[in-house]
Formats: sequence, structure tokens, C-alpha cells
Amino acid sequence: MTSVARVIKAGFHTSMQDFGRFGQLAMGITRGGPVDERAFLWANRLLDNSYNAAQLEITMSECRLEFSAPVQLCVTGAATEIRINNVTQPSWQVVSVGPGDQLEIPAQQQRLRSYVAIRGGFLANSCEGSVATVRRDSRGGLHGDGRLIADGDLLQAAVFNDQLPARRPHRELLAELLSKPSLPLRLGIIPSGQFQQFSSAAQQLMVEQTMQVSSAYDRMGLRVIAQQAIPWQGEQLISEPLAVGSIQIPADGQPIIMLNDRQTLGGYPKIATLSWLARCQIAQAGAGTPINFYWQELAEAQAQWRQVAQFFHLPRSG
Repeated sequence: MTSVARVIKAGFHTSMQDFGRFGQLAMGITRGGPVDERAFLWANRLLDNSYNAAQLEITMSECRLEFSAPVQLCVTGAATEIRINNVTQPSWQVVSVGPGDQLEIPAQQQRLRSYVAIRGGFLANSCEGSVATVRRDSRGGLHGDGRLIADGDLLQAAVFNDQLPARRPHRELLAELLSKPSLPLRLGIIPSGQFQQFSSAAQQLMVEQTMQVSSAYDRMGLRVIAQQAIPWQGEQLISEPLAVGSIQIPADGQPIIMLNDRQTLGGYPKIATLSWLARCQIAQAGAGTPINFYWQELAEAQAQWRQVAQFFHLPRSG
């Protein structure tokens, strides 16, 4: 199939992601998928794509593509603006490009991840039902083996523009999606795992202090710096399944938040799990970002997720 774009500059960590690889945890195969699901889902919605259409996830570096066919595209996430043929345009909107046009997503300083979607989605061979790139599992991506996008790669469209119905009228985005978040980030967490086995003092320490995102982060997870360590006096645990957004408390009392490429099992005690919105917020939080956790009712977090699933037409099993 003919390519629609060539990667001129991939950056140091650009991967292909669809919504993720589900149903494989028992095999030790993790999910992958976009770390900032909200930005990913909005890009596909603005293009009238399936929620699962594959995109490029660009982390903290410049990325440049040159197109060889007419394409409608959308850039969301960290990037507040993009350049097409060196002309600056706002992100979070649908843009049309043609043969020879170049798209540049500038490197971001404050936020981490940008998403590039095209109408119809990018094409790659599916691996266990998904094209999501997971390097640690050597699965997914453009070549099916977990490799990142590289300079010179040729990108194909799953469905070409001329095979798609006309797009629906333009929809206005919510202002909150385009504005910079206020700091410190307020992140809702739900008691889970070994919460009841933590002392009331430890439970309170999770929410009464401002913590910071450390420089130790990747798609597997991130470490948080707490001025007052979260104590655990319980017994050593047997490894058990880890959910995306789980907050583990290791021996040093400094929380670890598990993200999309996490290992499927973990033996540290878990005090909480991030809500869906909190996961999307932490996905864009660079080193030094101040954060405040707050205890969120499970029913409230579930109601928010149901609204998200309905709005973006997600399957119930997702």
C-alpha cells in the first residue's frame, strides 16, 4: 500500500499507539496504548475516527513529517501549536495537508506528550489484537516488534481520505482542554489494594502534603517525591496484578505511579489508584511538577468514566 507520510525527524521517543492491548495480562503481556487517553481520544473524535485508530505519541522532542498524499490531521496533547510548511497554527484542530507539505511538532518544555492523528488512522500489523508499541514486550508498532518510530520510516493510512465519508461539522473544544492546568495538579485517587492495611496517619499523609514528580519517569511509571515518606508497617506481600494508575509504596515510602507499559505483577503495597482524569493529567506532568492528591469517592470516579466511555463511544469492556 502507498505511504502517506515519511518521517523526517522522529525525535528520541515517538511510538505508534492505538487504545491498547487488552485481555493479555494473564500471559504477562501489558496493555500499552496512549498515556494521555484524553488527548488521544479527542484527536480521533475531531477526525471522526474510531476511538481505536492508531496515532503517533511523541514524547518531549521535536517531530517532523512530510506528506505524500492528501491527508486530514489533528495534533493534540502537549503541543499548543504546530507548524505546517513553517507557518505556525494552533493545535487541537483539523488541518488538511497535501503532497510535499511538512508538519512539525515542536519540542515541548513543560508538558510531555503530543499525539498526531490522521483521518482513517495509521496502518500497522496487529499483534494480539493491537498495534500499540510496548518496547519491553517487543510488541506492536510500525514493524510489529516494539521498535520506536525512526527517521525515514514510511507511514501508511489504514483508510485513505477519499474512501471516507464527509466529516461532520466542526465541533468546538472545551476551554479546559486548551488551557494550561493550574498548579499544583489536583489528582483524584481511589482507595484500593492494601489501603485498609495502611495506618490512618499514612492515609492522611497521602493527601495533606504537596508532592513533586521526580525525573524518574517513562511509559512504565513514575516516581513521586514526598517530603514526608508514606509509612508501611505491614508484612511483605506476594506479587499480585497491577492496574494502570496503581500507586505503590516501596520501602523508602516514596510513591510510584504505574502507567501503561507497567509490569503486570508487583509486590509493593498499593494504597490507591488514580482516577481516569488524574491519569490523563499525570501523563503530561514533567519533572518538578507539584501535585496534590485527594481522596475521591469510587462512585464519583465511576460516573466520570461512564461519561467518558459514552462520549467517545468506547466499548463496555474497555
